Amino acid sequence: MNSRRNFLKSACIAGAAASVLPAGEVLAAGPPRKSSRHWVWTNPDLKDTGSALSARYKSYYDSGVRGIFFEADSPLHFKAAKAAGLEAHRWMWTMNRGEKELLAVHPEWYAISRAGKSCADHPPYVDYYRWLCPSRPEVKEYLLSNVRSILDKDYVDGIHLDYVRFCDVVLPVNLWSNYHIEQTRELPEYDFCYCEQCRSRFKDWRGIDIDSIQYPEASLSWRLFRYQAITEIVNSIAAVARSYRKDITAAVFPTPEVARRNVRQDWTNWNLSGVCPMIYHGFYKEPVSWIGDAVAEGVNWLNGKFPLYAGLFIPDFKSPQEIQAGMEYAMKNGAAGISLFGDVTEDVLNALRSSNKALRQRERQSG
Repeated sequence: MNSRRNFLKSACIAGAAASVLPAGEVLAAGPPRKSSRHWVWTNPDLKDTGSALSARYKSYYDSGVRGIFFEADSPLHFKAAKAAGLEAHRWMWTMNRGEKELLAVHPEWYAISRAGKSCADHPPYVDYYRWLCPSRPEVKEYLLSNVRSILDKDYVDGIHLDYVRFCDVVLPVNLWSNYHIEQTRELPEYDFCYCEQCRSRFKDWRGIDIDSIQYPEASLSWRLFRYQAITEIVNSIAAVARSYRKDITAAVFPTPEVARRNVRQDWTNWNLSGVCPMIYHGFYKEPVSWIGDAVAEGVNWLNGKFPLYAGLFIPDFKSPQEIQAGMEYAMKNGAAGISLFGDVTEDVLNALRSSNKALRQRERQSG
């Protein structure tokens, strides 16, 4: 399976970690926080040695990281992380599943666009975008079986869901030029799912034939139906995780509003242990300060239901100072921690340590 989000072109971060937010910036006051829990998204490198992992994971722990989301199974990596005091969670691609054997055996499981094309043989945007239809009971059972096989392993502390949504009906604006698209309206080739199963279930639920709606992309009932289809998948997986007494988290779009609009993802209504919104400011051509805005919106909508860990995309930052500013915006606006995607260098860890220290000092001064 492809490494995470091949839309992205990673860059390296260089320089020494420094402190403080940009002069003149004012942060909103978030709710009181308990001790922060930070996370790292990573794909285990099978060439790593036990001694190298021990040193790496100790440095993570010493910087405030408390858990790792591993994109693939590796007993060596999971056990080394746990030995260093970190939680080791398996990161699972959920609705986007392009395994060749699955495509060959069950092409009917794949989502169909408003243009009538199936993800099985006409993937949108990129070849690995092969989206399953959440309305099919057999898809849900397939995913639940996957989750059980993961959580059966004693070295796995929890399940972390990714691509738990529909295909992007609207891409983040910074990606439009990559695909020579202007998505100022919802285009039929990226709007999913219009398969017979979805049409039938929608008619049973609302009593309306989707073909009778002139502008289905504008139908609030049709949107709600799709939000609920994904929520049903997530909450079924959550029930399995609870039966194992293990945590369930998810990587989601940056704010509740963006998630619903762009990918039909209603994550504030999911039964999770925590959520990691991908607040990748560069994707949306927003300044670093927008990270705080996105966190504040998510925390407000969740209203204490479960913690929010702000996902930061390291290559989007121009300097370690910016990284630290992004971390501080997130934490000051109510994030329970940071989740890092990219090359977690010593400079990045220094920024995390410095931001933790700066926030503790502010909290002491304020109260």
